[in-house]
Amino acid sequence: MQVTHLANYVRFLETAYYHPKAIHKLFSFLMLPLSLVYGIGMSIRRGSTRTKKYPIPIISIGNLIVGGSGKTPFVIALASHYSDRDIAIISRGYGRKSLGLVEVSQKGKLLCGVEQSGDEAMLMATSSPHSSVVVSEDRSKAIELAIQNGAKLILLDDGFNRVEIEKFEILLKPKSLPNRYTLPSGPFREFLYNYKYANLIATEGKDFKRVVSYENLYEKMILLTAIANPNRLNPYLPNGVIERIYLKDHAYFSEDAIKEWIDYHCADSIIVTEKDMVKMAGFKLPISLIKLKLQINNEVYQEIDRYLKDFDES
Repeated sequence: MQVTHLANYVRFLETAYYHPKAIHKLFSFLMLPLSLVYGIGMSIRRGSTRTKKYPIPIISIGNLIVGGSGKTPFVIALASHYSDRDIAIISRGYGRKSLGLVEVSQKGKLLCGVEQSGDEAMLMATSSPHSSVVVSEDRSKAIELAIQNGAKLILLDDGFNRVEIEKFEILLKPKSLPNRYTLPSGPFREFLYNYKYANLIATEGKDFKRVVSYENLYEKMILLTAIANPNRLNPYLPNGVIERIYLKDHAYFSEDAIKEWIDYHCADSIIVTEKDMVKMAGFKLPISLIKLKLQINNEVYQEIDRYLKDFDES
């Protein structure tokens, strides 16, 4: 039985960006002219775009690199911390099969399925019962809808590149940066010096850390996941993982295919992340779960509190 893995080019790029070897470094070098043009273009865009201020505070949680850096659990942690406010979480809805503006939830009440919302937005909706979630390619339209619905605070998921919106910028920074080039040579969406545009840089291991727990572990498990840079799960895997199956980021799952994989590898269960789990509702399978939460330092919350206080007083 042949197992479907990430497409070869995706695996090549992820290795080049996060675990580069000699051939990947050569690729990065050859792509440098394109990376320079791309980086300059992004800087010109950032410097020339006029921003719009909205009547309620907007906190953007973003990063400079492509792939996972903890934005979704960071948003969920902020939504929990500020649950006494009327919060709207706004995201693009990566991986969804819908277009346009979609209301995913209103204060915990789900209004659509995961195919309309995308996996990350659905995870935020189910994990933040006091918040409302909206997805839209046009974040400005989503903000206006949230304000009409009575939101008093907006958390903008992956919003750093939405330069047309005035907001409090939080940039998440990984522990290490093995490849510091912009796309396509490296994983950066903009030049490194654009970290200076952040109001707050939260570095993993210093300003926040990941806390991992598990549910329903078995003796023999298959890791099945559809996240970017799946090798970042390696330090958090429990004992008993006998096989790893990586699908492309945001991919959807087939229950029949999973049953075949379990039988083929004589496994007791699959083990998945919470982001994967939201796409398996109704699956009648033995599923083990990797649960990830972020522990955010008080200094981060103090910086956000100062912004909110200044906004209210302005």
